[in-house]
Amino acid sequence: MNDASPLKSGQAPAIGYSACPHDCPSTCALEVEVLAHNRIGRVRGDAANSYTAGVICAKVARYADRIHHPDRLLKPLIRAGAKGEGKWKEASFDAALDLIAEKFLKAEAEFGSETVWPAFYAGTMGLVQRDGIHRLRHAKRYSNQFDSYCTNLAWTGFSMGAGALRGPDPREMAKSDCVVIWGTNAVSTQVNVMTHAMRARKERGAKIVVIDVYENQTMKQADVKLVVKPGTDAALACAAMHVLFRDGLADREYLNKYSDDPAGLESHLQSRTPEWAEAICGVPAAEIEAFAKLVGTTKRSFFRLGYGFSRQRNGAINMHAALSLAVVTGAYQYEGGGAFHSNSGIFRLDKSLVEGRKQYDPGLRWLDQSQLGRVLTGEPESLNGGPPVTAMLIQNTNPANVVPEQRKAFRGLMREDLFVAVHEQFMTDTALLADVVLPATMFLEHDDIYRGGGNQHIILGPKLVDPPEGPKSNHYVIEELAKRLGVGDHEGFGLTERQHIDYMLQKRGLGDFDSFKADKWVDLQPDFETSHFLGGFGHKDGKYRFRPDWTGTPAANKPPKRMGPQGPVDRLPTFPDHVELIESADAEHPFRLATSPSRSFLNSTFSETPGSKAKEIRPTLLIHPEDAAALGLGDGDRVRLGNMRGDLSMHAKLDPGPRRGVVIHEGLWPNSAFEGGEGINILTGADACAPYGGAAFHDTKVWVRKA
Repeated sequence: MNDASPLKSGQAPAIGYSACPHDCPSTCALEVEVLAHNRIGRVRGDAANSYTAGVICAKVARYADRIHHPDRLLKPLIRAGAKGEGKWKEASFDAALDLIAEKFLKAEAEFGSETVWPAFYAGTMGLVQRDGIHRLRHAKRYSNQFDSYCTNLAWTGFSMGAGALRGPDPREMAKSDCVVIWGTNAVSTQVNVMTHAMRARKERGAKIVVIDVYENQTMKQADVKLVVKPGTDAALACAAMHVLFRDGLADREYLNKYSDDPAGLESHLQSRTPEWAEAICGVPAAEIEAFAKLVGTTKRSFFRLGYGFSRQRNGAINMHAALSLAVVTGAYQYEGGGAFHSNSGIFRLDKSLVEGRKQYDPGLRWLDQSQLGRVLTGEPESLNGGPPVTAMLIQNTNPANVVPEQRKAFRGLMREDLFVAVHEQFMTDTALLADVVLPATMFLEHDDIYRGGGNQHIILGPKLVDPPEGPKSNHYVIEELAKRLGVGDHEGFGLTERQHIDYMLQKRGLGDFDSFKADKWVDLQPDFETSHFLGGFGHKDGKYRFRPDWTGTPAANKPPKRMGPQGPVDRLPTFPDHVELIESADAEHPFRLATSPSRSFLNSTFSETPGSKAKEIRPTLLIHPEDAAALGLGDGDRVRLGNMRGDLSMHAKLDPGPRRGVVIHEGLWPNSAFEGGEGINILTGADACAPYGGAAFHDTKVWVRKA
């Protein structure tokens, strides 16, 4: 496709097929207009893919604005002034890579290999371009990275109950009579959930229930709206289960066959009444009663459980409690029923070659990515027994903007004795603080392969257009650094992206790059019985765990033992329950802040494109009108908010969507969008959450006042 010539007048563009690479569970299958060897036009959802169903978000539909953006990085840059000053000199790619290798070798000679920390995350979800950084890490014995931004709390809570990370076919939402969208603003973050839920409403008259911390765009589409206070979802779930047992709506036959201790759960829940929950979560008892009766009498109830409500210090408990509610109803027995969070456990692609796992040493020190600020400012516990970090390669993440305790991260990244190389597409907040910046390709300019945690497809993303002169792929950078650092002959190096893709597909019995290019994707949804756990849940005895062993069950991203305790495990409950582990409001900080996603940004991506910026306008704090009146705030007034970690200003928007005492900030704006150049994550904490770590991005207490 990349040999396309410029279109003549009236000529239809060629169509290429790919997958969205961004950190969204939908992993949409895409049709891309290829206008020339180096230019794209419109991007659409592939209607032939049964999950994408032709629907994608507006920000990806406008991808031409991003890939052809005039501010895109095109030349390697070497810092020419003070850190963060913004003075650069251009360099060749070879010269920039030579300098990075020189600095890494010098750091290693002084402090040992663990002084180098390759940092990455989900700027691309491609298995070759994202995960290849591990191949260099393992070959050079650099510090390991514990991934704690996103999935830990959610996957742990789900796995503790179900014993496996899978669920009913998400396309079954269209066959449901009640779709419960819990803790995810699907309109903004995974639009395909709405595609299938809306189909159920149109074709079956299904009710859509949305549970979240404010009336967001998804809740505006709902038939039943339950607004909870942040970190209190487990209270709502427990009260609903109380009603199910009390009113004879719990499926006792199913529970006796498939769960560990339904009698113990029923006894435990006797005091967890709707009135008890109302005092905690703010949802009126009558609304809890009605919700419980809806899901208890609607056998085909599909619980779509998101990530947002798990980003609390009690997040794993919230996920486990919500999942337990779906089990008590017995909904798993029916098509269009049960609970789905992620299918990440079904794909089983062998990444040992692309990650260089033969060289992996779990005994090398681990560093928690959420505690980057603590690591770079030298806090001994976060350094985990190793030397200071004095050199970094950062790919696919923007820590100066996205990590909690941003002020610590900034101080660390500004250290003169820390060498930082950033491989990026735009001059992000992190790139501004780097010593070397390398320009990166975008997903349509290199080969990769993707798997959809929110669905069941593995999708190929072949190169469709040539990049501008200058940007190089992640794979290229890792390969070239390996040569310069003396490990280019280790297993896994010296292969092309396509060869790595062939290896993963062939080991799984799924063909190869060429067959996938013809077929575009493969559907790996397990059969109905497996998806619905009708042959038993994932634990050895096949039973769902209402009484989880919070530290005994393997988690999808369980940290190594040498990292030490990951939060107050001793306070986790025996049965589903609300536990006040959250950063509760107090007299000095009377508000709870949730930093929710916006519709036009995706984490810190798309904040550079004109269409997205125009839609989001400016950083805004949503505050209930009665709270605003008490503070003397009017709509559009400048407001200041802060806590023990920092403070910043933005503009207020009066909105009855959140409950009183709760404020919402949508989107990860660049730090420069705020007065003083500090972003919203100066307020969020980096405490490791029980039982296996994870960041509590939506669990923050603040004071608010008129600026």
